[in-house]
Amino acid sequence: MQVFLVGGAVRDNLLNIAVKDRDWLVVGSTPEEMLSQGYQQVGKDFPVFLHPKTKEEYALARTEQKQGNGYTGFICDFSQAISLEDDLARRDLTINAIALDQEDQLHDPYNGVKDLNDKILRHVSPAFSEDPLRVLRVARFAAKLNYLGFKIADDTLDLMRLISIGEELDCLTPERVWIETEKALNTPNPEVYFKILHDIGALKTIMPELDRLWGVPNPKLWHPEIDTGIHTMMVLAQSSQLSGSSVLRFAALCHDLGKGLTPQECWPSHHGHEKAGINVINSMCKRLKVPNQYRELAVLVSEFHCHFHKAFELRAETWLKVFDRCDLWRKPDRFEQIMLASYADFKGRKDFENKTYPQLDYVKELVVETQKITAKEFVQQGLKGLEIKAAITQKRLESIDKIKAKFH
Repeated sequence: MQVFLVGGAVRDNLLNIAVKDRDWLVVGSTPEEMLSQGYQQVGKDFPVFLHPKTKEEYALARTEQKQGNGYTGFICDFSQAISLEDDLARRDLTINAIALDQEDQLHDPYNGVKDLNDKILRHVSPAFSEDPLRVLRVARFAAKLNYLGFKIADDTLDLMRLISIGEELDCLTPERVWIETEKALNTPNPEVYFKILHDIGALKTIMPELDRLWGVPNPKLWHPEIDTGIHTMMVLAQSSQLSGSSVLRFAALCHDLGKGLTPQECWPSHHGHEKAGINVINSMCKRLKVPNQYRELAVLVSEFHCHFHKAFELRAETWLKVFDRCDLWRKPDRFEQIMLASYADFKGRKDFENKTYPQLDYVKELVVETQKITAKEFVQQGLKGLEIKAAITQKRLESIDKIKAKFH
């Protein structure tokens, strides 16, 4: 049998990107031979084995034949006759269809190295269109490698469009959609993923709540970019510069979903969009099975991001309600994410990137000073129960008013 390093490890090594995981391909072997050498089988639909020492995955070479709808409708052949070229032919992109043998020789039957050098994401064969999940995967790779200048080949984009206008995307499970989307949120340029999916018509199938923001106008004074979809992509890009947290980036992505519900006759005003977005976010997260930490932060950012823009106008009582509603006292790190998402919302507008945002420093000082006020001093004064709560509230209000006077 022959063993090859394949996939992302080969690609990333050629791009001088740190390799996280290694996948191995075994040609000319059988499940029985693998088991006899101490490998542990973990795959059912096709044999995948864990190395007896390293525990890395070793898969038998295989081919796939489309038999049904979706990304699972395949019959696999993993006989000993399957060649390296046969196996690589079923892969999505040429840059992922390069193998490295145990003598450190590259095997590149589909010119993946050339496409790496040309910074092109190109499908290996027409069989690309048989798997709808590849639409999301290619968009994710575009987001991952955008900073290196990679672009999707025109003919690959055409295939992605054809898949998107059909019914194949409907066959993707919510779990798979979320897995790819979460991975995209962790790339250097997650906005590229959503922009591509919008442009090819895929986003309206997997995330219609987001897709309908394109074409919805905002007031030009505060949004020179006008279009809400464009603004959302700019906010997502800004959030990625501010934080590596995919949870925060998802909140930035969702912050204006309520604007998609505004009646056209009310455009470009979007009164009440902050709270209107809450039900949209909850519904979308339930459908896609988004983890609660993502949903909870997105809901809070939707409801309160405009409070930060109006920070100096709000009364002390209002800020205290915001702090309580966001559970600042027990979850200060989460409140920090709410502030950053709101800051990204401000910066994510045409020509606003370098404008000052004193509201952020103001709210940060409110947070620091009000957190210093706890029950301890009032217990020492002999107060009890509701008296303590009232005393804490009153002192926090006085602290906010004092800081507000200083900033004014």
